Amino acid sequence: MFNKLIAALLPYMPKSFVWLFSKRYIAGKTIEDAVKASQDLNAKGIKVTVDLLGEFITKIEEAEENKNTYLEIINTVEKYNVDGNYSLKPTMFGLLIDAEACYKYIREIVAKAASYNNFVRVDMEDSQCVDLELDLFRKLKTEFPKNVGLVFQAYLKRTLDDIKGLQDLNTEDKPINYRLCKGIYVEPAEIAYKKYEEINEYFLKDLEYMFQNKIYPGIATHDKPLVEGSYELIEKYKIPKDKYEFQMLYGVTPELRKSVVEKGHTMRVYVPYGKDWFAYSTRRLKENPKMAWLIIKSLFVRG
Repeated sequence: MFNKLIAALLPYMPKSFVWLFSKRYIAGKTIEDAVKASQDLNAKGIKVTVDLLGEFITKIEEAEENKNTYLEIINTVEKYNVDGNYSLKPTMFGLLIDAEACYKYIREIVAKAASYNNFVRVDMEDSQCVDLELDLFRKLKTEFPKNVGLVFQAYLKRTLDDIKGLQDLNTEDKPINYRLCKGIYVEPAEIAYKKYEEINEYFLKDLEYMFQNKIYPGIATHDKPLVEGSYELIEKYKIPKDKYEFQMLYGVTPELRKSVVEKGHTMRVYVPYGKDWFAYSTRRLKENPKMAWLIIKSLFVRG
């Protein structure tokens, strides 16, 4: 009840207060802030993926603006030789308004990244978007086999079947590249696992399938048992360290992140930034009220 109350009240609190916790998990409001945060992480031997905050536009004209901003992001990040790639949400480009227009906008972004021999990650969003995003990824992967990846959410009951359904795109010289995370959107029990142990079980099942089938996984978790479970699978299948990476969110579990890096594993940090930080922060809380206590605690205790 406390968590839900805080989550409900937060949108009405002063932005300056909300920024107190948001700034720990968001690189800043400008691309310059994102570049600086990325350079700091690179200096620690950590790769990044840069993400512009925002999603679920209501007018297709906003998609054009978001596309142009992403093209500027890529030019700027490449100018500063940041060791990183890019992540985007298809609903920012009109996925739920005009799927074909969305594809054309994102294709232009992927082509720009490919011109720098770089890579774009297509984020997976809530369940209404999954089939559309699978179709979008298939089209992009066919044209840009080395320059685009996708995200899968382990808590969705369909996920392993969806991974298997894209296996025809996976080749030895151009392995398919996925980020595997637990999933944050609130979904009904009919389509999503709800229990902590159950979600972790299927996360590791999905990861094992990826290792067995020579898929390159981004192991996206802040859960120590999942990190340790991943280590066991890496050892079991003798996976070379250039065939996977760990991924974490900016500002989250820095000590666990450090321990992964110190063991010699590749780490990539998701670096979100943008003027829509307030909407992003409050939306994340509404979707997952359990975060409220963690956020209040984070104001006083780091890590």
